[in-house]
Amino acid sequence: MTTRRVYVNGLAWNGQRARPADVHVAGGVIEAVTTPGALPAAKGSEIHDLDGGALLPGFGDAHAHPLIGGLEDRYAPIRGSRTVAEVRDRVRAYARAHPDQRLIYGEGFELTLAPGGVFRAAWLDEVVADRPVVLRSSDIHTVWCNTAALRRAGLLHLADDPVDGRLDRDPDGTPCGTLREWGAFQPALDLVPAPGPADKTLALRRASRRLAAAGVTWVQDAWVEAADVPAYVDAARTGGLSTRMNLALRADPHTWREQQEHFRSLRHDTLSDGVSVRTVKFFADGIVEGGTAALLDPYLDADCCGLLNWEPAELAAAVTAFDADGFQVHIHAMGDAGVRTALDAVEAATRANGPRDRRPVLTHLQLVDPADLPRFSELNVIAVFQPHWARPDAVMTDLTLPRLGDERGDRRYAIADMLATGATVAFASDWPITRPEPLHILSTAATRGGWLPDQRVGVARGVRCYTSGTAHLAFEERTQGSIRPGMRADLVHLGADPTGIDPAALPAVPVRGTWLAGRRTA
Repeated sequence: MTTRRVYVNGLAWNGQRARPADVHVAGGVIEAVTTPGALPAAKGSEIHDLDGGALLPGFGDAHAHPLIGGLEDRYAPIRGSRTVAEVRDRVRAYARAHPDQRLIYGEGFELTLAPGGVFRAAWLDEVVADRPVVLRSSDIHTVWCNTAALRRAGLLHLADDPVDGRLDRDPDGTPCGTLREWGAFQPALDLVPAPGPADKTLALRRASRRLAAAGVTWVQDAWVEAADVPAYVDAARTGGLSTRMNLALRADPHTWREQQEHFRSLRHDTLSDGVSVRTVKFFADGIVEGGTAALLDPYLDADCCGLLNWEPAELAAAVTAFDADGFQVHIHAMGDAGVRTALDAVEAATRANGPRDRRPVLTHLQLVDPADLPRFSELNVIAVFQPHWARPDAVMTDLTLPRLGDERGDRRYAIADMLATGATVAFASDWPITRPEPLHILSTAATRGGWLPDQRVGVARGVRCYTSGTAHLAFEERTQGSIRPGMRADLVHLGADPTGIDPAALPAVPVRGTWLAGRRTA
C-alpha cells in the first residue's frame, strides 16, 4: 500500500529559503506543498509534526569515503591520538590484543603530530618489531611504516623515488618510514589483508547509517576500487543502505588503459537500488601539508613545486578516454598547478569529444590561481569544496602556512570568489578525513573561524551548495534539491531553520529525521 505522510507545523525549503508550509508525500514523491492547513491530509496519511523545525531536501555529500569510514573500526584505533606517543601506545595495545595478526594496520593519524609531518620507522619499531605495521594518515596521502613493513614491501633499500610518490629519507638516503602518495605507499598498502565481502557490506551499512543520521541522503563515494563494487551492490540489494551512492572508480596512472574495458563493463546509471557507477576518479596531485600538492611556484621550505601524480599529457589522454566512454570525471586537485593541469585535461576532453552534458568535477581546490577561476564556469566544471578545512587549525599554522607563505595562504579555499564566477559549487565532507555532519560544515563555511571573512558563504547559500549544487553534480536536480511537487521525498527534518540562527550555533541543531524516497532512515 502506498505510504502517505504529511509534514506539518514547520517550515519547508523551497530552493532559496524556508517558509511555513505543509508537505504532502505519497509513494516516495512530494505530492503537494501548501500553505499550512490549506489541504486536508488524505485518508490514512501519517502526520509528522515538525514541531517548529524545518524540512529540507536531504543533504548531498559531494565527496566522501564511506567504505573507508565504515571499515575503520576493524583496525588499530589510532584516530584522535594527540601525540606520537599516544599513537604508539594504541598500536602496542592493539598488537598485544591481536597476537595472531600478521600485520598491524590503522587509519587516521594526524600529520601535525610530528615536526614537518615526518614520521620515523624506529618509533614504531620500539613498540612492534616482529611484524609489519602500516598506518595511514587522516588525509590518506601519507603512510607511516615500521622497518618490517618497509622491508616486506621492498622499500627499505629503494634508491630512487617513483615518479608518482616520495619516500622521506634519512641523511644517508635510507627511507625513514614516511611514504607519500600512491607510487610510494601502494607497495605497503598491498601488504594489508583485504577485508572479505561480508565485512565490506557490513561496513557500508554502518557508514550509510552514520551519514543518514547526519541528514545525508546522497553521497559521492570518491574512491572505489573495482573489486569493491560487488559489496555496494550486495548492501543495496539487501536493503542495507540508508543513503544513495554514486561510485567513482579510481584510475591508475600506470594501468588506466587496461582498466578502461573493465570500467566500461561496470558503468551503470542505476546498478542496483540506490547505487550507480558513472564516475572515474583521478588524483592529479597530493596535499600541501605533505609537500606533494603541485604548485606553480616552489614551496617555501623546499626547492620543489610538489608532485603531479599524472604527467599532464597522460592525464589529458585518460580524462578524454573515460569521458568518451560516458563517464563523469572527478579530479582531486589541491595545488594551483594541480588545478590548472586538471582544467587543461577537461578542456582537452571537451575539445576532443564535443559538446555533451558531462558535468566534470574538480574537488578540494585549496589553491586556485586567480587566472583559472573563470575557467570553471567556462568549462562547466563543478567546484567541490570541503569547507570544514577553511579555518585556522594546527594543520594550517604548523604545516600549510610555513610551506606556502602568507600571500598564497590568503588565497586558499576561495569559495566566495568561485561562486562569484557563476560556477556551480557543491559542498562535501571528505569523511572520514573530517566529520560528515553538514551542519558543522555549513557553520564553518559561514564563519571560517574568523579567517578570510570575505570568503565566507552565508548559510542559505551554503544550503544550496549542499542540496541543489550536489543534486546538479549527481544529475538529479529533477528529483532533489528543493521541496516542491514532483520531487523525490529525500528529506531531512532539522530542529530549527538553519538560516534563522547564529551560524556558530548550527552544530547544536538536532537532526530529527531523515527519509529516503519517503522511507525513514534515521
